Amino acid sequence: MNYIHRTLESSLLKAVKQFPAVVLTGPRQTGKSTLLRQLFPDYHYVTLDDLNMRTQAKADPAFFISTLKIPVIIDEIQYVPELLSYIKIHIDNDRVNGRFLLTGSQIFNVMQGMSETLAGRVALFELLPLSFRELGNIPKEVTMCYEQIIKGFYPAPNTQEIDEQFFYSAYLSTYIERDVRQITNIQNIPSFKRFLSLLAGRVGNLLNMKELANDCGISLPTVKSWLAILESSRIIYLLRPYYKNWGKRLIKTPKVYFTDTGLLAYLLRYQNVDTLLAGPMAGAIFENMVVMEALKDNLARCTGNELYFYRDSNQVEADLIIDKGQSFDVYEIKATQTIQSAFSRNLKLIDIQPAVKKVLTLHPQVLPVQTGITAEPWWSIL
Repeated sequence: MNYIHRTLESSLLKAVKQFPAVVLTGPRQTGKSTLLRQLFPDYHYVTLDDLNMRTQAKADPAFFISTLKIPVIIDEIQYVPELLSYIKIHIDNDRVNGRFLLTGSQIFNVMQGMSETLAGRVALFELLPLSFRELGNIPKEVTMCYEQIIKGFYPAPNTQEIDEQFFYSAYLSTYIERDVRQITNIQNIPSFKRFLSLLAGRVGNLLNMKELANDCGISLPTVKSWLAILESSRIIYLLRPYYKNWGKRLIKTPKVYFTDTGLLAYLLRYQNVDTLLAGPMAGAIFENMVVMEALKDNLARCTGNELYFYRDSNQVEADLIIDKGQSFDVYEIKATQTIQSAFSRNLKLIDIQPAVKKVLTLHPQVLPVQTGITAEPWWSIL
């Protein structure tokens, strides 16, 4: 298997010199343990995916920590969160940087435990599937771009001789059997799978939970619970709306995206480029890809930028806003090679300053649209 270097590597190398513990979260199969073992080959490695190891750790967490060879990589820490308190004691007794490297697949659960137990002792990072930059190939042709969208960005389909349809079928089964049942005991697996597919058909749209509940035949509390599971395990990403009032950003309706387009295409049953381009979801899936590339770049380079979309009471919209603290990048995303001045209409009406405003398209050149607004190839966001 070929190892693909990750943008996050330099930040991880710096962190182990500054913190006693480093935590790497992210969805299953994004290469968390591979990345850490590649960067730190001399570290002892244990995985709590191993049932025997997990049983030992749960039975006597203090003894388990005391027997580890330090420095150590502990994989899938969310299975035995009791270990965190004893890691804290170990760090406080002998504060040496880079002693514990931890991974976890349930982002919110892991991060909450870290912030409560290891505050001031831990650096937190998140690893999503591969980016176009990490793959080393940003396709300039539409067909090649959509071929990668269908293949997806998980390492396995991109580094091994494995059919993406087989991979995503197995991935879903593993995800449901392990992560979902770990978080909550879902009894109606067919309804949960249907829920996933219905959610896939809503990418790039405002999340209407009542409608989703009705279409899936489940209750509104169940919808909220299942969405929390999918967001916690980073199968989906909820993009919040931008408001100058911070509180409104948290309570207003988000848009839903999938962190991997290959899984998204699989759920929507698109197996080749021709059917995808001919179908009604080509634009939404392209938008999903661009938003995820922005998110991956933000997390990998640890910029601290915030991502939003924009929609006001007059239906003025922008697909993506990157809040850089002192300035904004405002984007409209269009899956087309034909540039129209109408694409910039909303961007012109959005009163956010100072801002760089662009239309991201499949056209390979930079073209002026209106004063101060250009249409650019989508990869310019990278």
